[in-house]
Amino acid sequence: MPTEINAERDAEGYLVNPEDWNPDLAHALAAEENIELTDAYWVVLNFVRDSWGENQITPDIRHVTDFMAKQQGIDKKAAKQQLFQLFPYGYVKQTCKIAGMQRPRGWSTG
Repeated sequence: MPTEINAERDAEGYLVNPEDWNPDLAHALAAEENIELTDAYWVVLNFVRDSWGENQITPDIRHVTDFMAKQQGIDKKAAKQQLFQLFPYGYVKQTCKIAGMQRPRGWSTG
């Protein structure tokens, strides 16, 4: 049974306060997106969270794909394809939401 989401969220379902995020909450948010989190997801989610912790902003998709490419020894195009296989409805819509980020302003859902 998924964890109940007790954190405050905006009208689109993004956390209002990224500090409220925890791994159990990530599982619950992922379940809403019909995603079961595996190690491949956690690599991305942890990078987004760590980046936010250092800079207090949601990392751009380019930074995520750069990280994935370097970590796996693949090119950036392959990393972006892999990211969209994990999160088929887009970086902002799924990755940022599950990682507990506020919805980035002015970004498309791609």
